[in-house]
Amino acid sequence: MSRVDNCYDNAVMESAIGAIMSEFEMTEYRTIREALNVASHYIRFYNFERKHTAIEYLTSAQFERLTHRSK
Repeated sequence: MSRVDNCYDNAVMESAIGAIMSEFEMTEYRTIREALNVASHYIRFYNFERKHTAIEYLTSAQFERLTHRSK
């Protein structure tokens, strides 16, 4: 939940959810288990393999490691 008058609080999460939802809209799943399995694999890919242009082509995990070291 974002603070009053601050639409940027949830920007990163909204972007991630948007990417996941666009992937899920393209496929029909036979079971919930199948959908959860695909979601788990996609989230792992999104965090550890997918390069993000907004963070200088790093993965989310790389960016987190770098920002936590500098604090």
